[in-house]
Amino acid sequence: MSKTKNLRIYVLLAVAVFAVYVQMLHFDFVTYDDPDYVTANPQVQAGLTGAGVAWAFRSGFAGNWFPLTWLSHMLDVSLFGLDPGWHHFTNLWLHALSTLLWFAVLQRLTGARWRSALVAFLFGLHPLHVESVAWIAERKDVLSGLFWPLTLWAYAAYTARPGVWRYATTLALFCLGLMAKPILVTLPLVLLLLDRWPLRRGTKLLEKLPFFAASAAVSLVTFLVHREVGAAATLTLIPLATRLENSLISYGAYILQMLWPADLAVFYPYPQGSLAIPAALAGVLLAAITVLAIRAFPRRPYLTIGWLWYLITLLPVIGIVQVGAQARADRYTYIPMIGLAIALVWGVADALERRPRILAAVAVAACLVCLVLTWQQVQTWRDSVALYRHAIAVTDENYVAHYNLAAVLETRGDLADAAAELRETVRIRPRFAPAHSELGQVLGKLGLPGEALPELEQAKSLQPDLTDIDLRLGAVLGTLGRADQAAAAFAEAVRLQPGNADAHYNYGISLAQQGKLEDAAREFRATVQLRPADVEARFNLGIAAAGLGRTDEAIAQFQEALRLKPQFPEARQELERLIQVK
Repeated sequence: MSKTKNLRIYVLLAVAVFAVYVQMLHFDFVTYDDPDYVTANPQVQAGLTGAGVAWAFRSGFAGNWFPLTWLSHMLDVSLFGLDPGWHHFTNLWLHALSTLLWFAVLQRLTGARWRSALVAFLFGLHPLHVESVAWIAERKDVLSGLFWPLTLWAYAAYTARPGVWRYATTLALFCLGLMAKPILVTLPLVLLLLDRWPLRRGTKLLEKLPFFAASAAVSLVTFLVHREVGAAATLTLIPLATRLENSLISYGAYILQMLWPADLAVFYPYPQGSLAIPAALAGVLLAAITVLAIRAFPRRPYLTIGWLWYLITLLPVIGIVQVGAQARADRYTYIPMIGLAIALVWGVADALERRPRILAAVAVAACLVCLVLTWQQVQTWRDSVALYRHAIAVTDENYVAHYNLAAVLETRGDLADAAAELRETVRIRPRFAPAHSELGQVLGKLGLPGEALPELEQAKSLQPDLTDIDLRLGAVLGTLGRADQAAAAFAEAVRLQPGNADAHYNYGISLAQQGKLEDAAREFRATVQLRPADVEARFNLGIAAAGLGRTDEAIAQFQEALRLKPQFPEARQELERLIQVK
């Protein structure tokens, strides 16, 4: 009978997770991080290869070391190509499997079937976890999240019957989890908590030392990678006091979002103004809850362990070491919420133990609410436009969402709407140089060079080495008839980006317009060396060479241009003219 009940719970959990998330199999990639992880990553796009495996283990690309995550993306590409539905499906089955494992692990540790099932349901179908599942770039969350319950299952087996192989299995699973995402660095502390409850085996610190050593090693690697790629925000950008204040507020905000999961977004900007008062209030509240939770240990140990689980597992991503510009993120609750769910479920179950019908009604109501809200939240991930528009609608002054939405609209050719989003971006963040640069480019495409120039100049003054800024400046200055200034801007673009074919080509055009054919020919040669199939560069090199009396070189360039593009009447006309002259 017991096995039958468990089987029914497993089936119910799996069906519920798949029923809510199956819609994302028709969703697209999004432009937020998915290009870095899959769609514009040449290593991943090559699939699972020997070179790719080597790259995965030595790379700090995307600001972290997680070789197992890279390998999972490569395997998806090898199996499914770039079909986003199948990439979503991998995230889905990993999350569903983790949901089932959490039920199995918690029941094994505590012996409480229905409480464990409810915690697993909240894990699998809480709206806060949609980001981790529906975002292909967050494969690292669902993959590392799978190794949490796997490691705990192995640890439960080891504590029941200690042995070298069981211990080694637990440690190996933990290390694999670290290779999926460094977030598992806090798991050794969770093991110490579980020793106190529900295992009640005392504090076994010595046996955890290899786990702590692995955590320290991965923490060091992560720190070095962050420093190398500049992923961590500087104290000048986000002062330590601001980080501490935001951390206290975030601890409270995540609790509120768990209890009332409304207005969830892919990006939460740092709030403007002083955070001192709300941070102080949050700090007092957190301290009070911590004291009460610790004092409750003799009678209600689940409150202590659940609360400390939440505090500890959230530490690596709470923002003291700031990676990115977000104030907080839904994905950071993927594992910490387990602790809160344990405290909440066990606490409510004990409080309503003598009222089983009310308890059942509360549990069913909570599950139904989660099903509905999670279904709705998943829909916000159907494409990039829906994702960013939703973030703009539910947050204030979300400059990242406006900026990313503008990029999508520009790609689609909706230039006027893109310009409007970029104007909103620079209103919110006046010193955000990339937004000024993009706005200048869009205005230039709209035929408004006079309005584009001030935006580009502002971007240049804020961030002189910004990618493509000189290239864009040169194009606008050329449109405005300022040939000398345009040439100077293109020359600077070539100096900063000697491997940029566009920079060489535009510089060549500018020089040719000034009659500097020798210098123009040099830039066109550099262009075709970097981009051999560029027929326009070859045509212009031919024109410059002909103007310099280098007939053979000109003929060769026109012939190659026609080979690459047979329907090129201008090149054919110039070629025939030179042949006749020769």
